[in-house]
Amino acid sequence: MKIIIVEDDSISSQILKRLVTRFGTVDHVDDGRKAVDLFRQAHESGSPYDLIFMDIMMPVVDGLESVQTIRQLEKSIGISESDKVKIIMTTALTDPRTVMKALYESDANSYLVKPITLQKLTGELKSLKLIS
Repeated sequence: MKIIIVEDDSISSQILKRLVTRFGTVDHVDDGRKAVDLFRQAHESGSPYDLIFMDIMMPVVDGLESVQTIRQLEKSIGISESDKVKIIMTTALTDPRTVMKALYESDANSYLVKPITLQKLTGELKSLKLIS
């Protein structure tokens, strides 16, 4: 599985990278604009990502806007619903408004609240049918 971690906090990104490395190859960027660029480059090279972990609050371009841009790119290049990259929003915020915004306004597949544990991560990957 090919994975991008989009996280501006170095400790959070290191922890998440340690957890997800067992499931595939991992790239990391620290803002949403870089994530969109990396996503685009991967499609242009014929080696798209399977999964993106997107932090909601980041500098430059936030996670919500980045996910919306990625979904627009997928639509413009004709990617079917079933072939879209799976996106898990990550956040330290637990209020319902943030969660609803992450899932419905950005078209993410799911979300995880930090701190992310291996148990939470594995459960989410199974529910998205990325692992068995």
